[in-house]
Amino acid sequence: MSAPSGIPDAQQEFLRDALAGLTAEPKTLPGKYLWDETGSDLFDRICHNPDYYPTREEMTLLPRVAAELAARVAPGVTVVEFGSGASRKIRTLLDALTEPAAYVAIDISGEYLEGAIRRLAPDYPGIAMVPVCADYSKPVQLPVTAGPGGILGFYPGTSIGNFAPPEAALFLERARATLGPSLFLVGADATTEPERLQRAYGAANGLMAAFHRNILVRLNRELGADFDLDNFRHAITLCPDPLRVEAHLVAHRPATYRLGGASIAFAAAEHVRTDTSHKYTPAAFQALAIQSGWQPRGLWQAEGGSFALHLLESLG
Repeated sequence: MSAPSGIPDAQQEFLRDALAGLTAEPKTLPGKYLWDETGSDLFDRICHNPDYYPTREEMTLLPRVAAELAARVAPGVTVVEFGSGASRKIRTLLDALTEPAAYVAIDISGEYLEGAIRRLAPDYPGIAMVPVCADYSKPVQLPVTAGPGGILGFYPGTSIGNFAPPEAALFLERARATLGPSLFLVGADATTEPERLQRAYGAANGLMAAFHRNILVRLNRELGADFDLDNFRHAITLCPDPLRVEAHLVAHRPATYRLGGASIAFAAAEHVRTDTSHKYTPAAFQALAIQSGWQPRGLWQAEGGSFALHLLESLG
């Protein structure tokens, strides 16, 4: 199903993707469209919620990792963060590294990205701040060259889990093309405890529900759809083989909505999947990295071995 002409390219892509997903069986919406300014702000609040364990574990682990990285990375490195969001975690790296040359922040939400850089820049006057509004799941042309210390990529959190294994391998290949010869620090989660996953992804004091329903807000605001938000509740499903958490919006009652000239019918209790978080053991993640042309160079794990930070290297 094609999008109509006469609207900006980004909106046309959004409409094409939404129509393709909502007319499929089962229905889906691409998770990347969760990340407008509102979605980014909601997720930043989720990261501060006690139930959302990945951020807490990572922020406990990251200072030690940053200190060890500082001893391995030459002065004047250019740091490139994929999915930079609020640019909070990067402070730990920038504080530890020796005279970083530049910080390149890549994020799909342009307004949120610009605001994050405005807040960060005054605290690091000696570091060039370079915001890049882009879909980092695709190849990205960096607007700066490597600093004298080379390039250090940074992909924190559990975002690699939003990709199924074949897609994760493709992302890692594209990141290698974006970064060139480089080191790459990547977060991954291997948590398997159902109760812990349910609290983190299904609760978070209602913030997760607001985060996922925001994609319907975007469809209404940006594409002229007429979805009734009150007709949808947020739910998660824990799925095995491969282990993953799926987020869904579930219709309370039958309804038909309009989007881009098409009619989108929902049955009562019908689901639309809005996101997926795959869980990767260290061995599984390292196998993906090697498959994608990276070489594992370091592994740090949180207490209990659930969350991990992986250091990868590409020689070109």
